[in-house]
Amino acid sequence: MNNTEQKLPLPPFTLETALQKVQLAEDAWNSQDPERISKAYTINTEWRNRTEFINGREEVVSFLKRKWQKELHYKLKKELWGFRENRIAVRFEYEYQDINGQWWRAYGNENWEFDENGLMQKRYASINDLAIDEKDRKFL
Repeated sequence: MNNTEQKLPLPPFTLETALQKVQLAEDAWNSQDPERISKAYTINTEWRNRTEFINGREEVVSFLKRKWQKELHYKLKKELWGFRENRIAVRFEYEYQDINGQWWRAYGNENWEFDENGLMQKRYASINDLAIDEKDRKFL
């Protein structure tokens, strides 16, 4: 495996490296660049996102492209919840506007599992949406 297939920091995680991994994920998702984001995952990554089951980088890219066609003005904040060895748990919230102009805040938790090269092999996300008024947005 070449170095392009590694994503630092590598497990096992410390508090410092777990916080770094979470920030890197937040930054990548806020870029809304599906190709860039997909490179943080193994070729055969497994996801559960709401009611969708996604397998592999190609499906990740397709999923994210569809996501941001519906979730406009997306802004995300992630927070480390816990970590151990090659696993990290985060809580997150993000805001977006749908194609009808309604603003939403999504809350959730993710459980991540990484391979030895720092690539995420499993991502399980539980997400709930709350309709909000534009004046109630947190992430401007």
